[in-house]
Amino acid sequence: MLRMRCCIDMERLFRLLLAAMLLAISGSASAQDGPVADPLRSGLEGALRGCETWVLDPSSWLNNPTRFLAAIDLGSAVYETEKLPEPLLPPEPLRRGNRYWRINAGPNEGYALVVSRDIPMCHITGGGGVDFQPAAEAVATSPDFFDRWERIGEERQEDMVSTFFRLREEPKLALVLSRADAPGARRDRAQVIATATYDLGR
Repeated sequence: MLRMRCCIDMERLFRLLLAAMLLAISGSASAQDGPVADPLRSGLEGALRGCETWVLDPSSWLNNPTRFLAAIDLGSAVYETEKLPEPLLPPEPLRRGNRYWRINAGPNEGYALVVSRDIPMCHITGGGGVDFQPAAEAVATSPDFFDRWERIGEERQEDMVSTFFRLREEPKLALVLSRADAPGARRDRAQVIATATYDLGR
């Protein structure tokens, strides 16, 4: 009788372990089936959030950049650096009181975010070994982006398109977002360039 109960208990334990294993496998499969964040897109979205926060809320970085970094919301993918290569810098008139941030978006891909302590502006460049155009286009045409930014114009030059926006909540903040006009463009240059400036005039 004791032997029979022991066998029944072992059989029940085996069934429970098998059920737990199947549940774990199906759980991990369903988690993998869910949408995976595109690091190129989330990197650009984070850089744009940081841009807006830096310009409109200086208290987010004045003494400590904690709230500025929280707005970017990309964790350890964002870090400050002392300098950047020349092609990643903003136009000459915006090179005053600059601070430089890098945003990793892959093994050889990422964004540079240049901000200023003196001028209400920010400058984003993105590039690397993969095609940034689909991610940049997805950001520029997303409903969330249009909820915040009003499109006011567009220009095309060679194989690049530049779209002009102004922030709906604060129209004095203007943004120019440039990217390739189609997938598969050159990768030996900055693939995404975005510059935001705040109009201090009346």
